[in-house]
Amino acid sequence: MPNESYIQSLNDLDRTIHEPARLMLMAFLYVVEAGDYAYLMSETGLTWGNLGAHLNKLEEAGYIEIEKGYKGKRPNSMAHLTPAGRAAFQAYRQSLKQALDSLPE
Repeated sequence: MPNESYIQSLNDLDRTIHEPARLMLMAFLYVVEAGDYAYLMSETGLTWGNLGAHLNKLEEAGYIEIEKGYKGKRPNSMAHLTPAGRAAFQAYRQSLKQALDSLPE
């Protein structure tokens, strides 16, 4: 019998991160220092509008910071995880791993 406390913990997963598009963004930003919108769009397959909406949700949660600047004369926005975002992603990852590992083969 699986450890029910871990299975029930799936209900407690951070829903801000758990949404597939935001999970992809958090995973990419977890392994790179920062990513600009064009890079994140190409890696995730999200549209500009969807990307912006999901990044805004993550920024509102305090998980990422967006730095707006210029690359040459063109506007360039860079996103990176905050320390709180890194900790939230690590906790999410650990909780999900424990829940899934408690399932029988």
